[in-house]
Amino acid sequence: MAGGFAVSGGSGDYEGKVTGFVIMTCLVAATGGLLFGYDIGISGGVTSMDEFLLKFFPNVYHKEKNLKEGGSQYCKFNDHMLQLFTSSLYLAALVASFAASITTKAFGRKISMLIGGLIFLIGAVLNGAAMNLGVLILGRLLLGVGIGYANQSVPVYLSEMAPPKLRGALNVCFQMAVTLGILIANLVNYGTSTMKKNGWRVSLVLAAVPAVVMTVGAVFLPDTPNSLIDRGQKEKAKTMLQKIRGTSNVDNEFEDLIIASDMSKQVENPWANIMKPRYRPQLTVAVLVPFFQQLTGINVIMFYAPVLFKTLGFGDGAALMTAVITGLVNVFATLMSIFTVDRFGRRPLFLVGGTLMIICQIAVGSIIASVFGVDGLGTFSKGLGNITVAIICVYVAAFAWSWGPLGWLVPSEVMPMEIRSAGQSINVSVNMFFTFIIGQIFLTMLCEMKFGLFFFFGGFVVIMTLFILFFLPETKGIPIEDVTRIWKSHWFWKKYMPADDNTHV
Repeated sequence: MAGGFAVSGGSGDYEGKVTGFVIMTCLVAATGGLLFGYDIGISGGVTSMDEFLLKFFPNVYHKEKNLKEGGSQYCKFNDHMLQLFTSSLYLAALVASFAASITTKAFGRKISMLIGGLIFLIGAVLNGAAMNLGVLILGRLLLGVGIGYANQSVPVYLSEMAPPKLRGALNVCFQMAVTLGILIANLVNYGTSTMKKNGWRVSLVLAAVPAVVMTVGAVFLPDTPNSLIDRGQKEKAKTMLQKIRGTSNVDNEFEDLIIASDMSKQVENPWANIMKPRYRPQLTVAVLVPFFQQLTGINVIMFYAPVLFKTLGFGDGAALMTAVITGLVNVFATLMSIFTVDRFGRRPLFLVGGTLMIICQIAVGSIIASVFGVDGLGTFSKGLGNITVAIICVYVAAFAWSWGPLGWLVPSEVMPMEIRSAGQSINVSVNMFFTFIIGQIFLTMLCEMKFGLFFFFGGFVVIMTLFILFFLPETKGIPIEDVTRIWKSHWFWKKYMPADDNTHV
């Protein structure tokens, strides 16, 4: 069948069990996702608060108030500086991910997490104390550097620590932390919106809480066996492998890690190496998966949920509460992914999620077209507004068990060690670049494309679902140091694999 298959064996080659130590370690590391999630959720909430808009974006504030007397609903939040407030973080994260790659390779995964947490903490304090737009944007840039470090190191850390049978579930814990961060931010925004003064400051400065959690956690986290071997600490690496596998008999897995490390050290320049034809499948996944993840349109919902719901005619409080509801859906659907990703595999979740997202994008676009038309004049009835919210919730759920967690899991687990840091940096940078693009132009696109914007994203979901169907093999249960063999048997990618390559990686 075109598109993928399961490799038998794999995890059965290694002895070991799932230990409480490795689960606790991965859960602590996954809290790095709280940084990313909280920021995604918080920015949309504060940009819908009148006090925040009046202080930093008075033009938007007055435009919104004037439109309440009539005018196009599509364009009332269209402002490039308002979009820059949201998107600047992701541009900084893009640049930081390359520096994080060097840090991760040279000093280990936990050091990158520690650096990311500290810089994010500084950015949160600056945002909460900002008195002008310049300081506000500077704080956002520092938050972006922190997220660049965290998103580069945490998925790699989780993939390397987790046993093959549970690698998917434990790696999805990163996305679970992201969704929890979004939900917490939505709840905080709903609470602070009732404050008479400085509610937006409380929302922004509370981003320091997840930063402290990850920073303190990183201090106590052990480094991965892969990273220790890569830095010449083989005895310490074997001891750590025995501890996380719960057995002293780890010789087979340890030997494979040594082989993988030795091969990676033969590569003088991983950035040049990943461009070689033999790594074409991994490079394609590292670029297209995060690209497609952003073109699902999900961050339109996550960044601007309260703004979008206000556009649809909800009041301030109702818009924020509706964002809380979508946040809850996001969390529960991600939980579903944790319990199914290692049972059913990656491809089924991708395909089912993609199909539902296509249907939902078309439905939402059609409903908005029927109410606002092209001129943006009209009003949602309560019933139709509730139906639209329900469809958006189904869309969020479909993303949360598919492209949400798997968009981070799959690129991190298909990279052999010799290109892993470079590959993950490409994954993060592509993700952050297109997150920046979507964040910067969405409100303008909504103003110009109107309801057609939802059909635009729906078309991309069709393309990405076909990509998964035909070009992504199944990686469920395959040891991370042995994952290269899936490409050798794939109908399309096998032509890029050297015929005489019999190594594990």
